Amino acid sequence: MHKVYLIAGLGADSRLFKDIILPEAYEVILVDWFVPKPDDTLITYAQSIINQYGIEENSIIIGVSLGGMISVEIAKQVKLNKVILISSIKTDSEAPWYFKFFSSLPVYKAIPGKLMTHLGFLIKGMFGKMNNNDLALFKSMLRNSSPVFMKWAMRAVLYWRNDVEVANLYHIIGDKDLVFPHQNIKNPTAVIKGGTHIMVFDKADEINALLADILK
Repeated sequence: MHKVYLIAGLGADSRLFKDIILPEAYEVILVDWFVPKPDDTLITYAQSIINQYGIEENSIIIGVSLGGMISVEIAKQVKLNKVILISSIKTDSEAPWYFKFFSSLPVYKAIPGKLMTHLGFLIKGMFGKMNNNDLALFKSMLRNSSPVFMKWAMRAVLYWRNDVEVANLYHIIGDKDLVFPHQNIKNPTAVIKGGTHIMVFDKADEINALLADILK
């Protein structure tokens, strides 16, 4: 039985995958964020996840947003059966213009980590419309996030550099994603019409069908 590791995005936790249903033949393992070391990069943090969860060759990883970037770094260290990115990027060349802007003008440094966990009012604008239940859930995940992790992750993402296209990678993106515009994505496996950055909620049925096809 293949193990499938699910890695959520920044400001989220494993509840992000509440509507994602995989075929019964797979053992699902939810990866939880932990506080990084001060000098961690996405590369070293990925190594810590590998060690903590015992990720072995031939495993499968599904990562959303930041989780997708971490998945790429894991795949560079462990030979995986499949790597599936949702609402994410696989190389820094796919990053949006504002990554370069905010890495040159790092205003995030002036924002207290605790404040980052209370920016729920920005979610609809950046991530896309959600029903009331999903919005409440996402705000709850954000409030429960570690301020230390949020602050670290913001910097680690902005300064991530990767030009390696890992093997066995599948990339699902939405055409209404404002965080990672689909026009920047090179050779996506699927572009979901009307899919926003948080399409794992409202486009779960389409994503589940794609995942079932990829995993078969």
